[in-house]
Amino acid sequence: MKSRITLTMAALLCVATTSVFDRPALAQQTAKRGGAIELFDGKTLAGWTQHNGTATYRVQDGAIVGKTNDGSPNSFLCTDKLYGDFILEFEVKVDRPLNSGVQIRSQCKGGAPDGRVNGPQIEISNDKMAGYVYGEAAGGWMTPDSDRKPHDTFQDGQWNSYRVIANGPSIKTWINGKPISDLVHEERFKTHPRGFIGLQVHGIGRGQGPYEVRWRNLTLQEIPKK
Repeated sequence: MKSRITLTMAALLCVATTSVFDRPALAQQTAKRGGAIELFDGKTLAGWTQHNGTATYRVQDGAIVGKTNDGSPNSFLCTDKLYGDFILEFEVKVDRPLNSGVQIRSQCKGGAPDGRVNGPQIEISNDKMAGYVYGEAAGGWMTPDSDRKPHDTFQDGQWNSYRVIANGPSIKTWINGKPISDLVHEERFKTHPRGFIGLQVHGIGRGQGPYEVRWRNLTLQEIPKK
């Protein structure tokens, strides 16, 4: 009798634990290795909200797929939670004609849901500028012209792995394990010390596309304040 009770209690505990961590609302709280969390649960867009634009976002084959809409301005799917210092990792694949990016520490102008998204953006593109840091609606390129050297690290038509470390005014990026940008930007850190993560579908002109960009394995580990 004792062994049966023990087994029953263990089974109930297992079911309870599984049900909690399968809830989409907890997608951004699920712990992974090394203290990182999953920003995307692989099944739903729980914990994310779209700002600006009319591009569409859906979940397909364990990835977030952003699709352009004819004549739409830039669109952004943004985390509901805000982050300051962190290590962000993700994989991305983008159709060749499309330019994209991932916003970090970003905001909506005026704090309004329909306010213009602005802040640092990690460039995603096939034009040899991938991985450099752009100020979306925030002054243009943050990585200086002299440091933006064309490169072929981003692989066209394939999944590319990104790593971003934002720590104080320092923003460092890697693509497929290769360091790309090592930026210190005091001014932008003063205006954007903390904000959401945003997945950009770049606007296109009428009669173009549709094009798609895909993200998967989005994880984030916050860096404790000293």
